[in-house]
Amino acid sequence: MTLDRLVCANCAAPVSEGRCPVCRANRARMEQEGPGGLNPVMLVTLLILLIGTMALLAAQSA
Repeated sequence: MTLDRLVCANCAAPVSEGRCPVCRANRARMEQEGPGGLNPVMLVTLLILLIGTMALLAAQSA
């Protein structure tokens, strides 16, 4: 989800404008998380799971 589509429940303004402290805090949190809300640790974990699944599938077909 992108910041331009979020509306703050506190001030009813777009979060991207950062009008209130709640908007600014959520905007900072979303900018740190990266694309899709995934942080680097989650991306690495997903990559490891994908590689493991591919290895199991390759072992089964051999």
